[in-house]
Amino acid sequence: MDAATHPFGTIINGPKQFIIPVFQRDYSWGPEQCDRMWSDVLKAVEDDALHFLGSFVYVDEQVGAAFSRWLVIDGQQRLTTLILLMIALRDHLVETQWQESGLSIAKIDDLFLKNNHESGEHRYRLVLRRRDNDTLQALVDAKDPFEVCDSSEAVMAAYEHFRAVLRDPGVDLVNVYNGIYRLVVVDLKLERPADNPQVIFESLNSTGVDLTQSDLIRNYLLMGLHSDQQTALYDEYWSKLEHAFRDAGGGFEEFLRDYMALSERSTTQTPANQVYAKFKEFWSSGGFDEAAKHLADMLKMGRYYAWFRRPSLCPDKSMIPPLSVARDGGFGTTHAALVVRLYDLRERKLITDGEFAEAMTLLKSYLVRRAVLGLQTRSYWNVFQRVAHAVEEDAVFETFKVALVRERGTSAFPSDESFRSGIQERDLYHLRTCHHILAALENHGQTEPSQTADYSIEHVMPQGIYNVEEWQEMLGEDWVDIHQTWIHRLGNLTLVGYDKNSAMSNRPFSEKLHDPKGFKYTAVRLNHYIREQDKWTVDEMRERGAQLAQNAVEIWPYPEADMGMVQNKDVAELQARSNRLDLTSRKMNDPVHQLMKHLDEGIATLGKSIPVLENRSRCYYNGSGVFFVELLPMAASVRVLLPLSFDEVDDPDGLAADATNWSWLPNVTHRDCGVVVDVRRKEQIDSVLRMIRQAYEE
Repeated sequence: MDAATHPFGTIINGPKQFIIPVFQRDYSWGPEQCDRMWSDVLKAVEDDALHFLGSFVYVDEQVGAAFSRWLVIDGQQRLTTLILLMIALRDHLVETQWQESGLSIAKIDDLFLKNNHESGEHRYRLVLRRRDNDTLQALVDAKDPFEVCDSSEAVMAAYEHFRAVLRDPGVDLVNVYNGIYRLVVVDLKLERPADNPQVIFESLNSTGVDLTQSDLIRNYLLMGLHSDQQTALYDEYWSKLEHAFRDAGGGFEEFLRDYMALSERSTTQTPANQVYAKFKEFWSSGGFDEAAKHLADMLKMGRYYAWFRRPSLCPDKSMIPPLSVARDGGFGTTHAALVVRLYDLRERKLITDGEFAEAMTLLKSYLVRRAVLGLQTRSYWNVFQRVAHAVEEDAVFETFKVALVRERGTSAFPSDESFRSGIQERDLYHLRTCHHILAALENHGQTEPSQTADYSIEHVMPQGIYNVEEWQEMLGEDWVDIHQTWIHRLGNLTLVGYDKNSAMSNRPFSEKLHDPKGFKYTAVRLNHYIREQDKWTVDEMRERGAQLAQNAVEIWPYPEADMGMVQNKDVAELQARSNRLDLTSRKMNDPVHQLMKHLDEGIATLGKSIPVLENRSRCYYNGSGVFFVELLPMAASVRVLLPLSFDEVDDPDGLAADATNWSWLPNVTHRDCGVVVDVRRKEQIDSVLRMIRQAYEE
């Protein structure tokens, strides 16, 4: 590294060219930063001294005795702004027909703007990126930049800003020129391969600079390559990725995180501020050809990701409806990677269009059912990554359904029974997905769906009935309890085309029924049952809720997975975990160790079983992968838990206790057990084994 302090004019002057690489950001300074630069120029004149402007870092691209080209690593915004100021000063001289000595149009062109002895692209002292460069070159050549097909607004705004400032009668043009010559920068020339431009770039931009994770990744990918290679990769792949996510309204960083997880089959989510650090571990530097191969795959998957975020962007119009099913409803993008994985398999003809559409419906079913039941969402990203990794290319749709069904515990796919019950009995109104659910019920089974976006949610039995005697009389003496219980349930909610805050909302049922805008005359299908009723009580709300709940089960179905395949996957996973069983990893005293040994030996006589270490317990599963006993070593006993009903357990010696009477069983894995036994003596083993056999056989 060659570092020295030089005036800006000395650095820019000579047969050379500074290039802003494609991996850098566009010119982005606005009036505030331009005014600060202007103040620096004036201060240098006022103080009649050199004025420090900061560092300027660049690396050789092509160095020769007659002409050199340099890639700018740091300082592009300041460099571009000063060049725009010099163009504005030159054009002001032209406009005012300046004739005084010490300053000339030719001097500005020769020293700051042009390499007059070069031709083509080499004529320009500064080369920006993409449309910034087209606009800059038009300004340097004194052409109308607005004739450029896609001119840079930021470049033009800075140029016009300086033109306006220079028109101030109090501005001394010679002083401005001299002030620019008094600006001093720390001039750092990097030398390849001794200096690593990326490391230096990171250190210079580690604080105070608003670089996104994707900015850093783009620089990391391209900085080490020749400028022609940088341009080729940027134009062919990276710029198209940026464009796709710009159209999709963002999500580039999330895609990069999810792409790495899919590629590495990881279920650990990288924090948003560590995506770049993770990418440096992920990316193997294999030169231009390897980078092109990886970027081509990233572009393909990135487009799928963008289409998921905004389905209308998808060029295959037949895929917009299923993508919309997966996207709509306010469920976020935690399942984006899984959708992208399935879409890629569909593009590769490993899953049919119909199967892909059904997969999107099942994904939505998982999200809707769990939302209705109020189940936790914090592990969704991990769940969908697990499912994505579990999909097998030789049986995509089946293994997808099996993976969904195999989610257990806090991430389980709710059953029809629990969903049907939950959607009828829970407070649906305060779910953010309430309107989405009602809209889906409105259009269930319809070939011509209603446009529900402008519909409002309406309570048939109003929220405020405390001053409406007709409602109180209709509901009966328990009207307070009925109102509190049923007000926000599915059976009492509907959609209407009029304003939900209209005066009709709290009126008696008969008026809401017969009003010209009421239920009798509505085209909303959800109101067909309501308009046939002459009263609105618990009976009507219960019946309507049950009907709609059955429709909901059909709209958001449970996966029809191959249960044999589910069982085989369960057993294979248990067996793999059992093969890693390390009996020495659980420390216990000798008496407890002996009790565990006798229980293990007795269980071995029952038939095929799979022992697995779960937290502090040893859990046993039968040959079909069904759990039948958990052994938890304690300080002076072994706690045995059985998935039996306490009322049915075979326990003539009275050793067992009803586990449901225990408010908390610490360190237990299987909390749905009905029987618990604390084994303290060897003499109890036979009785306990009899109970374990019962659980095994059942």
